Amino acid sequence: MQFARDTKILSALLTLAACLAWSSPPAFAFYPDRTIRIVVPFAPGGGTDVIARTLAQEMAKDLGASIIIENKPGAGTIIGTQSVAASAPDGYTLLMGTFANAVNPSLNAKLPYDAHRDFAAVALIARSFNLVVVNPASPIKSIADLIAVAKAEPNKLSYGTYGTGTSAHLAGELFKHMAKVNLTTVPYKGAAPAITDLLGGQIQVIFTTVASAASLVAAGQLRAIAVTSAERSPAFPQLPTVSEAGVAGYAAEAWYGLYAPAKTPPDIIDLLNKSAAKAVQSEAFKKLGVNEGLVMVAEPPEALDRYFSVEETRWRKVIQDAGIKIE
Repeated sequence: MQFARDTKILSALLTLAACLAWSSPPAFAFYPDRTIRIVVPFAPGGGTDVIARTLAQEMAKDLGASIIIENKPGAGTIIGTQSVAASAPDGYTLLMGTFANAVNPSLNAKLPYDAHRDFAAVALIARSFNLVVVNPASPIKSIADLIAVAKAEPNKLSYGTYGTGTSAHLAGELFKHMAKVNLTTVPYKGAAPAITDLLGGQIQVIFTTVASAASLVAAGQLRAIAVTSAERSPAFPQLPTVSEAGVAGYAAEAWYGLYAPAKTPPDIIDLLNKSAAKAVQSEAFKKLGVNEGLVMVAEPPEALDRYFSVEETRWRKVIQDAGIKIE
């Protein structure tokens, strides 16, 4: 009798526990119930900052929550990136990742975080490309011309770059490697001084962002001869890709991806991914796409993981072959 009574009591307790578990919503059921931060590891005003702010604005509408941007520049994006890696995996601290995330492991002997282990991919937001530009008075009017002149006079031509390991810098290094030409690299502290010297004839070519050069190209102050993306850009349909212009297989892109700290609940990742996918369909993003030369993507987390791995591998070889290091 005692055993039967104990069994009934135990059964009742188990049933009660099951009911309580069923009726208690998981923590993420109320997500988001406070402000979400997107950390941008660059100073305010740059391309990444503009994209992050547009994303935050559109996702805030969809999620019904406040989303703010926190700029944490420094150490080639490492400071801001590390701050997110060390944050609680609750969906309230996110990272606007970029091309730098894929190349920093190859540029730095040691990082304070693991680019794979410490982050959970949320969404690949957009890809962009660089323009190959020359002085409009230059006899170089195509990629074929650039290669021909570079081979005829090795090391005489120089190209400007800004920021060691940036997409614009490595686009030039990849071109040198794949086209088998020698171009002297001239470093600058930003796109503006590099373009000034290009206009002045001190250097002959730049691989630069759409935002920094598009208006000058439109005004006839610079001549664009190609885009570095794998496909032609709708924004510059008249320009061939470097690949179709003579360097088969060439492609160099910048990109923007949203990340959360590792171990963030999958349900939160899924919610954020769907919200980001809606955001890039907005009119604000369409306008941004034209201005910044963006191709909107908003693919699922696993697509960002795959893309990141391919980018990390291909640029590691470029960096090693060129002997590039962060001083």
